[in-house]
Amino acid sequence: MEPVNLFDLATKQSQWLAVRQSAIASNIANANTPGYTAGDVEPFEKVLDRTAVSLQAGHLGTEATNAGFTVKPEETTGSIMPSKNTVALEDELMKAGEVRRSFELNTAIVKAFHSMMMMAVKS
Repeated sequence: MEPVNLFDLATKQSQWLAVRQSAIASNIANANTPGYTAGDVEPFEKVLDRTAVSLQAGHLGTEATNAGFTVKPEETTGSIMPSKNTVALEDELMKAGEVRRSFELNTAIVKAFHSMMMMAVKS
């Protein structure tokens, strides 16, 4: 039996969220470091765009072309501090809230799908 793709997708998003949470934590930790440039991970939608979807034996399959997530410097859209630091704490805290909500949604979807599969198996 092949793995269910929803679980693979949820795992990939959880990994992406963990890397993004780490980048945000690093930005917050270095908010007062002179010359520090804030970093972020590319949006998850772009990661999905690089994922090929194919139909194999009646099932949809996905194959990632680049599974690694890297933190890249953010484009500066706000003000830069006199110390050349590009971290805006308000933005970082909003991103941290987005990550938390995304983790909760991811967990809820996996839990519901798992319950649905268990009911199908038990019947």
